Amino acid sequence: MSKPRQRTSRRSTRKTSDAVEILDAVLGNDPKARAAADKAYDDAVIAMMIYQARTRARMTQKQLADLIDSDQAVISRLEDANYRGHSLTMLRKIARALGKRLDIRFVDAA
Repeated sequence: MSKPRQRTSRRSTRKTSDAVEILDAVLGNDPKARAAADKAYDDAVIAMMIYQARTRARMTQKQLADLIDSDQAVISRLEDANYRGHSLTMLRKIARALGKRLDIRFVDAA
């Protein structure tokens, strides 16, 4: 008869579907991993905001691109959650083209 295997991992085996708990378990205390996750989250939020503002204005990517003197492919990249090149200048152009004002805030970290 073999001995039961001993656990070597400190991670909890409790199952969860809570995204925050899952991220905490995966990222642990690694500051680089947490910083990368925070950046990815910020980029995804910006992409989603651009997409939502454009679709609420009932514009195609091409129409928005024409208004800011750009190409449809640029708008497509900006709306991609993995895009890493958002600039304030471009965000201001998009805001103006959509009849909006750019509002950037610093909020307390969770």
